[in-house]
Amino acid sequence: MKIVNLSEQNSLINRFIAEMRDVNIHGDSMRFRSNARRLSEIMAYEISKTLDYTEKRVTTPLGTKDMYLPTEEVVVATILRAGLPMQIGLTNYFDKADNAFVSAYRKEGGDSELGFDVHIEYLASPSLEGRTLILADPMLATGSSMMLAYNALLTKGQPATTHFAAIIASQQGVDMLSKHAPEDSTLWITALDDKLNEHAYIVPGLGDAGDLSFGTKMD
Repeated sequence: MKIVNLSEQNSLINRFIAEMRDVNIHGDSMRFRSNARRLSEIMAYEISKTLDYTEKRVTTPLGTKDMYLPTEEVVVATILRAGLPMQIGLTNYFDKADNAFVSAYRKEGGDSELGFDVHIEYLASPSLEGRTLILADPMLATGSSMMLAYNALLTKGQPATTHFAAIIASQQGVDMLSKHAPEDSTLWITALDDKLNEHAYIVPGLGDAGDLSFGTKMD
């Protein structure tokens, strides 16, 4: 799997992520969602460079111009609920894409050493057969949610190409995807943190992306 960390070179990405991490700004859910959306738009632009293109003649009011336009059929898949701002950002650029939605949640207990299991509860997706899949989740912690969501999506067909997109990843999550994701897939991230705490949250991370976007929820 190819790994692209967009924060390896300094850019405005740094400011967007800094605001998402900052406890003094966490109360502004609109800004949090906006930054998640903007980071996803940057990822969408970078992913677009990897697509296949074909030449097409475009007619203008004053003549014609040969342009290279993308030919791949894209499906943007989002892990609910935290991934919704990313879905908006990605589809702002991939505006002709179909959409898929997967609900993944932590369930306390189970056989995992972490003290919880990840469950898939809901899946809505078009056919993925032969298409380009972009699967987005803001936090790549253990990698379990991303891989479970991906495997659930495979029931809708085999994508020709898969891109995984996360705002912040832990090294453990990156290692997990590298081991289990398709070799020809790509992981796009905008920050890489060193570790997980005992509750499998990314450290230093930013907290619960779903709560910061949409408010706290009852268990």
